[in-house]
Amino acid sequence: GVDMTPEMISKARANAEKGGYTNTEFRLGEVEHLPTGDNSVDVIMSNCVINLVPDKSAVYQEAFRVLAPGGRVAVSDVVRTAPFPEELLDRLELHSACTVGASGVEETRIIMAEAGFVDIDIDINEESRAGIDAWVPGMNLGRYAASAMITARKPG
Repeated sequence: GVDMTPEMISKARANAEKGGYTNTEFRLGEVEHLPTGDNSVDVIMSNCVINLVPDKSAVYQEAFRVLAPGGRVAVSDVVRTAPFPEELLDRLELHSACTVGASGVEETRIIMAEAGFVDIDIDINEESRAGIDAWVPGMNLGRYAASAMITARKPG
């Protein structure tokens, strides 16, 4: 596991120890600069992190770098499905609410392909829109964003 805060690394290590998981390792780092060698990882999983990163291209290029040939990406994240109104784009609380910073579906597909990924699939979970609406009540953000399962692989 990788996290950018020492507190989350400590919590993850404590949870692994509590659960008796001995095949785990946790490293301090950022998703744009993964603390591992080239071609050294079989699978990258992430849950609602990439939408918070300003440079999504760097994230997917870095994922491609560390994946072994034939390695896979399996990411659950928020993607933009329609343009956000201009007046919402500068609201910091909406960025931290995992919404207005999300990339569009086709934009994500292009970024991943440019990084070298193949077999890219972005499966929108339409039911997630109600949950996204609840993140910031009254904003109806589910009109513009949804959760998606994003998968791809590094050719191998």
